[in-house]
Amino acid sequence: MKVNGKDYRTVWINGSSVFLIEQNLLPFEFKIHEAKKCQDTCKAIKDMVVRGAGAIGATAGFAMAQAFIEAQGDLSYAENGKKYIEATRPTAQNLFYATNRVFNAARNSKTPSETAIAEAQKIADEDAEACRKIGEYGNELIKDGSNIETHCNAGWLAFVDWGSALSPVYAAYRNGKKVFVYVDETRPRSQGARLTVWELKNEGVEHAIIADNAGAHYMSQGKVDMIIVGADRIASNGDVANKIGTHEKAIVAKEYDVPFYVAAPTSTIDMKCKSGSDIPIEERSEDEVLYQTGLTKDNRLEKVLVCSPGSKAFNPSFDVTPAKYITGIITEKGIVKPSEIKGLA
Repeated sequence: MKVNGKDYRTVWINGSSVFLIEQNLLPFEFKIHEAKKCQDTCKAIKDMVVRGAGAIGATAGFAMAQAFIEAQGDLSYAENGKKYIEATRPTAQNLFYATNRVFNAARNSKTPSETAIAEAQKIADEDAEACRKIGEYGNELIKDGSNIETHCNAGWLAFVDWGSALSPVYAAYRNGKKVFVYVDETRPRSQGARLTVWELKNEGVEHAIIADNAGAHYMSQGKVDMIIVGADRIASNGDVANKIGTHEKAIVAKEYDVPFYVAAPTSTIDMKCKSGSDIPIEERSEDEVLYQTGLTKDNRLEKVLVCSPGSKAFNPSFDVTPAKYITGIITEKGIVKPSEIKGLA
């Protein structure tokens, strides 16, 4: 994807440093964050410098490679690094997929650090290619003139490139179709209002931000033709964990007969997870609900309290959408019903 005319990926490694687009500053400032050590990369994952299933996975893979570089042949150091990485974001399946794959590739290698870097790079490349294919398959579902709603950010910022939920939109737009996107703001961190619209604006796709509780209104008026969201983990029965608020969108879509699609690479499928009830749900700091960060008139980023002083908040970061509400899952291997996930994986 291009930013100011230059091609970027969301995350990459150069030498022993991992470089990431600093998503906490978007859309107000575009900045590249450098994480020199494994611990720095873990902090970037936990602090949401990087977010989104595929991007977290690729970053975790690079962090695992950094751990092997720092280990200098000490496998116990790499093992501890793996545990540290996996403690950063417990819900995202791609994170565990990447750490396990890099660790297993490098642990018995004669050149563990080189092998780890190569395997992590392979994961990143595969993620980008999978998302490109998701766009191709998803494009087949989109008619010219379609109005599409999405929740959170599942664009190229959420993956290494292309994205999942937005990849079909980009493919349709680049194939000459006219599309309009309703972008849920996605409180409390406003990934839709800050990241998704930044991407769509860069691409030239027509869009508008809507309040999280406005989706039912537009669906009831017949103004939404389909919903496409991403996923952080897909259970073997087709239940899907995604950003908080996704479940209620799926229920409303079912009520108004709006097709509800989940877009995700097969690396997001967790075959060991039998159902959504087995997916750990990350509870994040209440400050994300109580405070908001915005740009002041004199171009300063400022964090302000937006809720009643002294009140506490609960902040589950994800919810689980049961398979019965999902029309189909768009993967790099094709579009399947939730009940067909086992065969696909």
